[in-house]
Formats: sequence, C-alpha cells, structure tokens
Amino acid sequence: MDASPTGQPPHTNRLIHAASPYLLQHAHNPVDWYPWSDEALARARQEDRPLLVSIGYAACHWCHVMAHESFEDEATARLMNEHFVCIKVDREERPDLDELYMSAVVALTGSGGWPLNVFLTPDLRPFWGGTYFPPDERWGRPSWRSVLQTVAHAYAKRRDRVDEAAAQLLGLLAREPQVAGGPAPGAQALIASAADRLKAQFDPVHGGFGSAPKFPQCTALGLLLRHAHRAADAEALAVVTLTLGRMARGGIYDHLGGGFHRYSVDAEWLVPHFEKMLYDNAQLAALYLQAYRATGRPQYARVARETLDYVLREMTDDRGGFHSTQDADSEGEEGRYYTWRPAEVGEALGAADAETLCAYYGVTAEGNFEGRSILHVPLGLEPFAEQRGLSPADLELHLAELRGRLLQARAQRVPPPTDDKVLADWNGLMISALAQGGEVLGEPRYCEAAVRAARFVLDEMGDAGDLRHAWRAGRRLEHAFLDDYAFVLCGLLDLYEATLDLVWVGRARQVADGLLQRFADQSTGALYLTPAGQPDILVRRRRGHDDATPSGWATAAHALLRLAHLTGDEALRQRGEAALQALAAEAQTAPEAYTAALCALDFHVGPITEVAIIGPRAHPETQRMWEAVRRRYFPNRVVAGLDPASPDAEGATEAIPLLAGKRMVQGAPTAYVCNAQGCRAPVRTADDLAALLTG
Repeated sequence: MDASPTGQPPHTNRLIHAASPYLLQHAHNPVDWYPWSDEALARARQEDRPLLVSIGYAACHWCHVMAHESFEDEATARLMNEHFVCIKVDREERPDLDELYMSAVVALTGSGGWPLNVFLTPDLRPFWGGTYFPPDERWGRPSWRSVLQTVAHAYAKRRDRVDEAAAQLLGLLAREPQVAGGPAPGAQALIASAADRLKAQFDPVHGGFGSAPKFPQCTALGLLLRHAHRAADAEALAVVTLTLGRMARGGIYDHLGGGFHRYSVDAEWLVPHFEKMLYDNAQLAALYLQAYRATGRPQYARVARETLDYVLREMTDDRGGFHSTQDADSEGEEGRYYTWRPAEVGEALGAADAETLCAYYGVTAEGNFEGRSILHVPLGLEPFAEQRGLSPADLELHLAELRGRLLQARAQRVPPPTDDKVLADWNGLMISALAQGGEVLGEPRYCEAAVRAARFVLDEMGDAGDLRHAWRAGRRLEHAFLDDYAFVLCGLLDLYEATLDLVWVGRARQVADGLLQRFADQSTGALYLTPAGQPDILVRRRRGHDDATPSGWATAAHALLRLAHLTGDEALRQRGEAALQALAAEAQTAPEAYTAALCALDFHVGPITEVAIIGPRAHPETQRMWEAVRRRYFPNRVVAGLDPASPDAEGATEAIPLLAGKRMVQGAPTAYVCNAQGCRAPVRTADDLAALLTG
C-alpha cells in the first residue's frame, strides 16, 4: 500500500473489498462508502438515517469529475458521513437499482444521467435526487454541499414533507404500464406510424434523429431497415444509409482502432463522448452487417469488421467473455488517447504520408477539440481521390496502411482504463454480433469467439439455464435480470444460425425456460426486469420501451417466437405471443419508443421464410447454398441445416421439425423453402435457391 504525503496509509473504506472497478475507484475516498448491502441498509434503519445512493460506472467522465471535486474532498466527506449512510452502486452491476432510481430522478427533475445521486428513506423510498452537482454554485446548479445540507435539514426538521414526497414518488414508480387485453390492432399500421415519426425527427443533413447530443439509435434504425424492406420505403432506407454513412465518417467512430464512442455531443457526429461501451459496439456491428446485407455497400462490411476486430483485440477477457467499457479519459484528459496534432502524425508517418492522412482525416494545427484533432472524414473517399488524381481503391489501400502505422504509434500512449467486468446481457449482444459477423462476412474466427463467449457465460457465470449478471476476476454477482436472459437467448439463436451446431438450440431452450420461470407474469404474459421475491428492490418494474439497449421484454418476446418457429414448440409460441401482446397497448402510445417491440411484431405477423438445407457441410454446393442465404437481407426468417452423415442427424430432426422428412434429392445437396403461402419445390443448386429467395 502506498503511503500518503504525510507518511500515513491512505484512507480506505468498505469498497476496497469490491470486485467492481467503479467501486474500487472510490475505495480511497474519505467518504464512508458502503456497497449496496444488507449492512448498509440495516444501519440506515437502526439509526434512522437517510441513504445517499450514488450510482455511476467506471467509464463515466462526469462521475470522475464529481468524485475529484467532492468525494475526494475531506470537508465534503465529513458532511456526507455525518448525515447519511452513503452507498456507491455500479449501474452496470445493478441495472435494476439504476433503472428504479433513475426513473425517480427523472420524475422529480425531468432529466437524468450519471452520476446519479438519490436520497432514500431507510425503507428505500426515494424522496429527492439529481445528477452531477458542482462543488460551488454554477451553471444554475446548487453546490453539492448545499444540497447535502438542505436534504439533511429537511429529513431532520420536516420529516412530514419528506414522507409525503417519498409516498408520491413511490406511487409513480409502482404504477404499472397498461397491458393490452385483445389482439394487437393494425400491426403494419403501427410499424408505419413509428417509421413516419422517426422520419419526422430525422436530420437530413447529418443523419440521426434530432439535434445535439446524438446517440446511435440502433434499434430504431433496424426497424426502419425492416420497414424499408417490407414496404419498399425508399425514404426509410435513406434515413438508415445516410445515418450509417455519416457516423462512419464522423469522430464518433475510431478510424484507427475501430469501434464507436458512446455518443456525439454535437449534431455532426464529430466530437464524441469518448468512452466506448460494449453494448454500443455490439449493436452497431450488427446494424452495419444488416445494412450490408440489405444494400451490398462494402463500407458497411468494413466498419462491422473493424468494430468486431476492435472488440476481439481490446475488450476480450482471457476466459472468453467480453469486457464492459473503456474510459473516456487517459493521462487525466478526456479524449487524450484518440486525438492528434499534425506534428505527432508527422513523427509517426513522415512528412509526405502525414500530409495525406491529415488532409483526409481533418487533422489541423488549430484542431477541433481543445487544440487537438479528432480524426474524421470531412470529404469522403471518392471526392478526395478525385482531388488527388487517385483511384478510390488505391487511395483506400494507402489509407489502410497509414492507419495501421498510426495505430501502432497510438499503442505507445497510455491507454484509457478498461472496466473488465463481464456482463451477461452485453455479452449476449456481442455473441449475436459476432455470430452474424461470422455468417455474413465468412469469418470463422468471429463464430469461434462467439462460441467461446457463450460457453463462458453459460458455464462459468451460470449453471445451465441459470444465469448470473456479472463476473470479474473469478467472482460472480448472485443476481440476474431479464435482459441477461433475453439477450443471451437471442445470441444463442444467432449462434445456431451461424454454426448449425445443434447444441445451441438445446442451450437456448434452457435459457428460455429460466426466463419464463423467473420473469413472466403468468396472468398477463408481461415480463419483469427482476425475478420474483428479490428482497432489496423496492418495486418490481417492467420496461417495454427501448433505452441505450433494446427492451429486454421485447427482445425476449422476439427470441421466444424465433425459438418456437425453429423447434415447433406450441407452448413457447403461446408464451412469446403473450409477452408481445402485453406490450401492444404501450407501443400504441409512442410507437417510435418501442422499436424492439415492433421488430418482434414484424416477425410475428410475418410472412416468415423457412429455409432448410440438407447436404454434406463440406460439399461445395451446400456451401454455395448457405452463401445464397447468408448474403441476403430477409429478417423474418428461420433457417436450419442438416448433414445427413453427421452423428447428430437423428437428434437434429427430432429437435427441429423443420428438418423432419427432408432429404437430399438424387443424392445432391437440396434446399427447401417454405412460407405462409406454402412450400416450394426443393431445389438442388444455389442459383435456384437464390431465385426462390429473391422472388
């Protein structure tokens, strides 16, 4: 242990024993922090003290700022310790607490964010809260010390007002969303309404929705891609393609290392909030892969490949899971790792190559971020190539070589810290993205990484279908939430489609059973965020709308329906349909906020294309048939394959009725295509299969 400047050991609090990197960041604060625990809650009850619950995450820039300004300050810490039982929560470990108390703060203030600071009565009812507070009054915000003093005085002297506020907030938090009681009316009309609302919010110059700040809204863009495919809506497709193109050219994209930063603080996608989140990169890689299928644009395949490669290179645990986040800050500066001055580029590349790279990626002496430059593409490949008298292909080859050299130079810098927690839900999203990447791009290494991660999440973090939410350094959290089950289930289904390994169907059924047992409301079909009987959660809540990740409820409904179609399990179909039906009333109120539910609804109403390919996996024509399937965008599909000579052939036909009774015709690989209109005659060439899928 390092000594302090006085020669005394530095202060430590109870967070020193935590596994979470975020909690460990605060382990030497003079604040007497507790983790969320029975010990802390019992002390609040015994001493009748209010709880101060501060929620954030390791890569959160403003969490770092408030920690330095207030939580490291001795006088502020004394004030906190004197009046409150202080609890630190990693929102990535406890998304249930974060969702509950964020909802309370949004109800109180109209906005939310991190750090989230909320005050609770000893029985866990929130009564006041906010986000970042400065150490001194500024920007129209009170100082953190004045907040502490005001809340402590109110709790001590105006307890009736505190109890009244807590009761009102509890009523809001406990209010159940309306659950539909009849069939979902006008599914396609509802989807079209969401598409129209999203198009009305579209920025036709820079892409994305609304103005600054801009977040990649992956599920909304995925719904528009589906709608464009079904309704031949060119305007919806243009929303997707312009947005994906502008993001890939902007500073939100890491042009050297691949992957996306969390969001853009401006409307142009230029200046990002620099942290990188696993869930963003999983969703964006999958979205670019879907867009590549739909449009054939090679740029989308390149961005997806670079994003997946970034995750494999920088975010992969030795055990196979994927880490959670990378920080925005390094060497005490936000974005320092990612930004450049012309002289730094010149030192790495030499004068001539530096001039080319700086011109293409907008690196200037004045910079675009605190005197330094965020790499972005102001002009685009073809116009720049024309200016330089080069072919776009030659220019791209040269730029790729320059990027590789500059990435090597960047690797010599102090990197941003990585939060190396492994979270089941975000890993489920990345398993999906990697499985799709292996399938679409023909890269076996992506499927291999997805398989390794799936085994880790299922076997190391959980037991069979019994998942755990978080793992770090051999320690796993004894909680799991709906999103864990929903996203892992979806990942396992994508993994089956990519590998045709029957084991993933069996594992998917285990996870589906666990999901329904723990989270389903048997009377309505609705799905809760938390399992029944969890003692430390004030209100058991549901979330049908999308957030930074798709709704777990909607994702689960979609995955249950996919699994039911694959396995022919009528009970699963009914449960998936009930879960989706329970979302219908909510989705009608603001369909653009329920895009994951509408993607599930689009699948449910169909028509669903069923494809079965029977043939030796190593046979060239079998492989060409799978290529015909995998390079096409038809999102409402169920695919299955069978190698008649494989050891699991008999088990496959029992587990997947779609394969039953199907065989090779005249000894040749054979494809079968069915939809709501019936089954087409089997075909024996990839060209004939492609014609069926196109027609």
